Amino acid sequence: MTATAHSSTASTTAPSTEHPLSMLSAAEIAATKAIVEAAGLLGEQVRFGYIGLDEAPKAELLAWQPGQPFTRCATAVLVDRATGGVTTATVDVTAGVVVSTRVVDTAAEGHGPILDEEFEDIEAILLTSDAWLAALGKRGIDPMMVRAVPLSPGNFGYEDEVGRRMCRVLAFLQLDDADLPWGHPIDGVCAYVDLTKGEVFHVDDNKVMDVPTERAQWDAEPHASPTRTDLKPIEITQPEGPSFTVTDNLVEWANWQFRFTFDAREGLVLHQIGWKDDSAPGGVRPIINRASIPEMVVPYGDPQPSRYWINYFDQGEYVFGRYTNALELGCDCLGDITYVDAEISDEQGNPRTMRNAICMHEEDYGVLWKHTDLFNGMAETRRNRRMVISFFVTIGNYDYGFYWYLYLDGTIELEAKATGIVFTSAFTGPDGFATEMAPGLGAPFHQHLFSARLDMAVDGHVNAVDEVDAVRVPVGPENPHGNAFRQQHTRLKTEQDAIRDADNLKSRTWLITNPEKNNRLGQPVGYALHPEGQPALLADPSSVIAQRGAFATHHLWVSAHEDGQRWPAGEMVNQSTGKDGLDSFVAGDRDVDGADLVVWHTFGLTHFPRPEDWPVMPVDMTGFKLKPVGFFDRNPALDVPSGTTPHCQGRG
Repeated sequence: MTATAHSSTASTTAPSTEHPLSMLSAAEIAATKAIVEAAGLLGEQVRFGYIGLDEAPKAELLAWQPGQPFTRCATAVLVDRATGGVTTATVDVTAGVVVSTRVVDTAAEGHGPILDEEFEDIEAILLTSDAWLAALGKRGIDPMMVRAVPLSPGNFGYEDEVGRRMCRVLAFLQLDDADLPWGHPIDGVCAYVDLTKGEVFHVDDNKVMDVPTERAQWDAEPHASPTRTDLKPIEITQPEGPSFTVTDNLVEWANWQFRFTFDAREGLVLHQIGWKDDSAPGGVRPIINRASIPEMVVPYGDPQPSRYWINYFDQGEYVFGRYTNALELGCDCLGDITYVDAEISDEQGNPRTMRNAICMHEEDYGVLWKHTDLFNGMAETRRNRRMVISFFVTIGNYDYGFYWYLYLDGTIELEAKATGIVFTSAFTGPDGFATEMAPGLGAPFHQHLFSARLDMAVDGHVNAVDEVDAVRVPVGPENPHGNAFRQQHTRLKTEQDAIRDADNLKSRTWLITNPEKNNRLGQPVGYALHPEGQPALLADPSSVIAQRGAFATHHLWVSAHEDGQRWPAGEMVNQSTGKDGLDSFVAGDRDVDGADLVVWHTFGLTHFPRPEDWPVMPVDMTGFKLKPVGFFDRNPALDVPSGTTPHCQGRG
């Protein structure tokens, strides 16, 4: 289907199952449910917390050739609302059988993801609690005007919580149907709800605070303002259409080639990213075998009794991909856009189509390279452009966009965009742990920390990692005038060696090379990870969140590749103990010097909210880049054509 708006175009593709890494289809999701049901794993209260493609082992995927048969499997996470029990099932969709099942020890590991059904029940459950109604009565609040915000509770080892499937609930006042409750937090009180029994088992009523009264809608007083009329339209057109092609889920653009999938928990995943080169085996030089953002954590820094526990793991606890937005032409994406729908399951196990979940397009990115030479009269300019593949998700009050960029010079970039509405509290004063956003309204300090999983394959699957620092050379015979500096390379030989932190004062990067492949200068081919170098987790190392979100305590981890090591905070994150995450992957201290390895990179935002972030937050951005270092023999963008106007071309 093609639509036109503001001189931009959009097309929708329907992926099929043509490859072991094709997008999971509606038919496969429906088959997964039917196979699970036939195996007797469903009951009246059993819900599907997740269905996702169970990718074949890496070795099988690398060995597969077009025309060969392949098996498609799916993973299902089953949550029994009647007992709180969790079962995982691996389903061979091709053969129509359940391959294996596992009953999760929820007390020792963690619980299945939180269900929308459970959240929908919360307000009714609260109204049955005398303690909750008494807390609201003490504050003079009508319970029917309260909007409950149930949140993942963490795991603090409290005796009455061990093994209990639960959530903690904060409350906000909604003045009328048009009102945004985020402007009216009912602070100092928190309800603890047993989701299996459907009852409140504790109310922490520690302090009565004034409820802020100013409305929060940006189109209502005091925020409303006339819409600008001085911004002229911007039109982005490609009269001959886009330069990329999409076949099934294979994308080819310029020298780039990659596949993409979408996972309800992980979101957008890129596979087999490579650079086309006729001299390479198969015509493609691999760079990254698999790239994704499989987890993020949002730890809050407010220590007050009703809020100290707030730490969201949006992928693992909420399966955030199911909240992916339907992107709209002229709003979310501008230009000649290709949209792709994604299929996930609902909580009954039925397929659900997420329309326009993935957006792909090209965009201009300024000057790529340029030189005006005083000796030979050369005056050359080339413009840059990038391939964009993205999706946007709304999870509670926040909205996140994830954008993968591929550039003509071989650079790969990931950009995460955070916007939406900041989570609010009552403001307790300038010496507290929040910013005053409006009269009496606070926004607690917090972080957004993402984990990138990069299954590297720089010109093959034997890679090594060096930490590269800029260092001064001491004054001496080698440096008599004191002006010298150089790069210092330190090989990270084992998994424990490779737990590292960024250092912007040293311009620190991490160089991933292939020790078996050299460029024409005899140097190992490589790609360098450029971190932003913002703070990692700021919570104390002894804290619960530092244990459950250990991946966020350092910027770099490197693990020897092992099928199944996919989730940096563990498989079951909701109420997890933190014993099966990324730190456990590297506990064996395996050799990663010349190995099939995975690079894990923590990046993110440390957010001290500003009044300018209210009532809706302008986009804030974070991410990282991977730049070729000796991967090419020379500038790979010499073949980019000059501009269309005469003064962009040739000699002056």
